[in-house]
Amino acid sequence: MFAQIRSVHFVGICGTAMASTAAALQEKGLEVTGSDQNVYPPMSTFLADRGIAVMSGYAEKNLAHKPDLVVIGNAISRGNPEAEHVLDHKLPYCSLPELLKHFFIRGKRSLVVAGTHGKTTTTSLLAWVFEHNGLNPSFLIGGIPNNLGQGARFTDSPWFIIEGDEYDTAFFDKRSKFIHYLPEVAIINNLEFDHADIFPDLAAVQTSFKHFIRLVPRNGLLLGNGDDRNLAPLLEVTHCPVKRFGLGETNAVQAFNLRFGPTATEFEIPSFKFHLNLVGELNVRNALAVVACAKHCGLKNHQIQSAFDTFTGIRRRMEVRGIAGGVSVIDDFGHHPTAIRETLRALRIRYPHQKLWAIFEPRTNTTRRNVFQAELAAAFADADAVVVAQVARLELLAPQERLDPQKLIQDLVGAGKSAVYLPDVESIVGHVAAAARGGDVVCVFSNGGFGGIHGKLLERLGRP
Repeated sequence: MFAQIRSVHFVGICGTAMASTAAALQEKGLEVTGSDQNVYPPMSTFLADRGIAVMSGYAEKNLAHKPDLVVIGNAISRGNPEAEHVLDHKLPYCSLPELLKHFFIRGKRSLVVAGTHGKTTTTSLLAWVFEHNGLNPSFLIGGIPNNLGQGARFTDSPWFIIEGDEYDTAFFDKRSKFIHYLPEVAIINNLEFDHADIFPDLAAVQTSFKHFIRLVPRNGLLLGNGDDRNLAPLLEVTHCPVKRFGLGETNAVQAFNLRFGPTATEFEIPSFKFHLNLVGELNVRNALAVVACAKHCGLKNHQIQSAFDTFTGIRRRMEVRGIAGGVSVIDDFGHHPTAIRETLRALRIRYPHQKLWAIFEPRTNTTRRNVFQAELAAAFADADAVVVAQVARLELLAPQERLDPQKLIQDLVGAGKSAVYLPDVESIVGHVAAAARGGDVVCVFSNGGFGGIHGKLLERLGRP
């Protein structure tokens, strides 16, 4: 089937995985086009650099060239003019996970990294360990690792390393994406309630992960965080080998003697001491999962450490976007309360004496809702000042479902924080520019473009 396809159109191409796969298909000689209504860096820049035409907005005319295959992103719903055109005219279409499964993963040794937090970092680090040691893996990552320069690559190697998301596949396939990824090794970093728009409760999330675990073959391996109580019951399976990793003494792969520095972290396993140029306990856990998987796949400790030595991080994961007026502006994808909390803890280690600002855009389908109203207040414990923006797409939620930013601010102020609610980017930039001082650190938490706030902050802070 793949041999017959010469042109592919991506509906929703600016999603990180969609854009990365589109670029990889183009590298294979296919004609690639795409459309999206949310065109912003880094993916818009990434696609432009590769000469991939991105049509702004969705319209039937975007399919006038009659592509051989249309890949429909999971953000696309019925009513989208391109999706409707595909159905009306019976054009060949599929989801991105289907494309990957049938065209790229089948027959490979698939290493799937799943879990609520740390997927992108863990997948990036694992892919770099394999790449650094000459194994030339295929990979698909929901972000752009600096070492690899792109989020997807498809090679002739037997290894395929992929970030396995539990979010649903497409409007026509409500199973989790990772169900399509044929795991030989399944890594599950952790498990919490998330994606309140598609999962009613924690039990529903656990059920989806159970389905994923059932796919691991008897000659494969399930690697699970042995310290995570939500995951613990799911690891009690007999159809495949199970190995637990973590910081607790009962784990088969245990990290101990953790040492945290402002730019690096050390941890030990019984046979080796690892050094990592990433900060915080969250990254020890991510790296430990990589160690466990890489050793299972035949790599030695010194080979893993050699890759750790040269790993330079991922865009939008504690990424310093610039320094202006002595103020550092950091971009982070964190949006779940646990991710925000752990990122701020890590930044507090990196910047122990600086004033630490957190700017938060409630943008995901979970944080727009009030399911984490109390947890969000606690998540900002390590910030000195907090700015909360308006809930994104507010009009799409019933008032009783919405996160209440004013209540969040009240809780933060009640806990002794300097906190303010400012609805739009311009007012946030003005507030921070007026109050920030040289040496301060500003971390912006959003899983979207947030109106280009990073560049606007740097421009305003840099004015004399």
